[in-house]
Amino acid sequence: MSGGTITNSSQPGKQPRGPIDSAAMPRSAYIHVPFCAHRCGYCDFTLIAGRDDLIGDYLRALGREINGPSLAAMSPNARQDSDSERGGVSPPVLGMNSTHSEPGGLRHPAQGENAKPEEPLTLALSPQGRGEGTRELDTLFFGGGTPTHPSCDQLREMFRIVYERFTLAAGAEVSVEANPLDLTDEKIDVLADAGVNRISLGVQSFSTEALTLLERDHSPSDIADVIARLKRRFDNVSLDLIFGVPGQSLEDWRVTLRRAISLGPTHVSTYGLTWEQGTAFGTRRDRGELAPIDEELERSQYALAMDELATAGFEHYEISNFARPGYRCRHNEVYWSGDEYWAFGPGAARYLNGRRETNIRSVLGWLAKLERGESPVAEAEELEPAHRARELIFLGLRRREGIAREDFLRRTGFALEDIAVSAIQTNTACGWLEETGTHIRLTSEGRFVADRVVAEFL
Repeated sequence: MSGGTITNSSQPGKQPRGPIDSAAMPRSAYIHVPFCAHRCGYCDFTLIAGRDDLIGDYLRALGREINGPSLAAMSPNARQDSDSERGGVSPPVLGMNSTHSEPGGLRHPAQGENAKPEEPLTLALSPQGRGEGTRELDTLFFGGGTPTHPSCDQLREMFRIVYERFTLAAGAEVSVEANPLDLTDEKIDVLADAGVNRISLGVQSFSTEALTLLERDHSPSDIADVIARLKRRFDNVSLDLIFGVPGQSLEDWRVTLRRAISLGPTHVSTYGLTWEQGTAFGTRRDRGELAPIDEELERSQYALAMDELATAGFEHYEISNFARPGYRCRHNEVYWSGDEYWAFGPGAARYLNGRRETNIRSVLGWLAKLERGESPVAEAEELEPAHRARELIFLGLRRREGIAREDFLRRTGFALEDIAVSAIQTNTACGWLEETGTHIRLTSEGRFVADRVVAEFL
C-alpha cells in the first residue's frame, strides 16, 4: 500500500464519515446472462457454452434471485439500520459486471425444459412503479456470456422477470451486449419493444484473419448490415474492438478503427487482448503456439485508437471507452464512480449497503444453490474506511477527468494526501499523474501504464 499515516483531515481525531452516498437507494442493476454458442479462445468470462437446455432453469433461478432477500434488504428501514451499524464500504471490483467478467467451471445434466412465457408479451415500460416492492432504475445492463443468445420467447420471459421487480425512470439507459449474428430482425424488435435503448455490439475486428483467430462466428461483411438494421430501432449503438491480437499490424488496426468509425456508432470500446490462465489462448501461449504481440506495437495501437477516435469527434472519457457527446455509458460510470448497484446471475458482483458480494461463478453451482433455496453468494466483504477510500481512487483514475479533491473528501472523510501521498508524489514525478488544481488525473502518458499506476493506490 502507498502513503503514510492515515488521518481524517475533515474532523481531526474522529473516524471518517459513513458510507459513500449512503442516503441514496441504488438506481442501477446488472443482469448476467451466461449462455454462448461457443467459448472463444481468449474468453475467461462466466459462461456456459452449448447448453441451451439450461436456459429455462436459468430463467427460473433468476426469478428466485431477483425476488430474494437482496431487494427486501434495501427497504428504507433496513438501509437505515445497516448504515448505523457499518462504518466502511467498498466500491466494486473492476470488470466484474462489464464487458469482461470472470471464469466459471461447468458441466451438469439438464434440469428442465426451456422456460416459455405464458403468453406473448408486449412490455409497456413506464417510469411509474409496478406495485409494492418495485425499485426504479436509471440504468439497467444485460451482460454475458451473450445476452442475445436465448430465443425471442426466452428473452421476453427474461424481461418480464426483471420488470416485475424493477421499473425504469424517465430517460433510463437500458443496455444489452449483443453478438452480431444473433440479431435477426425479430430479435431486434424484441429488444426494442422491451425498452432496450443501447446495444453494445461485439464486433472485435474488421479483419477476417483476426476474427478467425479470435474464434468469432461473424465476418467483416456481416457488420455493416447488422448495424444498419439496428439503427432502424436504436439511436445508441456501441462497438467493442480488440487490439493486441497476434498477427495484427498497426495498419490492420487502423483499418478496423476507420471502418468502425465509418459506420456511425455513438460509442466505441477498445480492449487490449489479455492472456488469462485457464483459457485456450493461455494454454496455446504456454505451448508456444501463440505469442503476445510486441509491447511497443500494442502501445502504438492504443495510441492510434486515441488519435483516430479523437479526430473523429469521440471523447476519451475512460481508459478503454470513447463516446460521442452525450453518449457515455451511464451504467459503467456507476461502477467507476463507486456508487451502489444490484446484480443478479452467476458470477455477478453487487454493491449494496456498503457491502460487496460476488455470486458463485459456476453457472451450474449458481443454479443448484437457488434450486435449494440457498444464497448464491460466494464472497462478501466490507472494507475499512481507508481501504474503501483507496479503491475509490483506483476506480476514479480510470476516468479521464480523474478524481475531484472536494468530492473525494466529502464522500470518504479523507483528503487524497492522507490516503496516498507517496503514490501521488511518485506518479506525478514520473509524469503519469497531473494536478489540475481541483482534480488529480492520469496524463496522456499515464494512460499507457494505467494498471501500474492505479495498483499503487491499493
